[in-house]
Amino acid sequence: MIDSTTIKEHAEVIGADGVHVGTVDHVEGNRIKLTKKDSGEGAHRGHHHFIPLSLVAEIEGDKVRLSANADVAITFEEEEDSKQA
Repeated sequence: MIDSTTIKEHAEVIGADGVHVGTVDHVEGNRIKLTKKDSGEGAHRGHHHFIPLSLVAEIEGDKVRLSANADVAITFEEEEDSKQA
């Protein structure tokens, strides 16, 4: 298990394939909350999305590398309920 306290705000989240997934807003519970401006596509744009910490393979300075390729990792994203935002 990774030490989530080493995940830095504004770190880049990348898939195992090196493809950009998003930018860290902060860690919330057992999930990484991605920034609104760099989270989601199309109708999902402009909302916070979350990536489970269980997908984090390693933390390399200002990069959070996931254990799944980017196209797979985004299927695990959870969208924040707009009523809570």
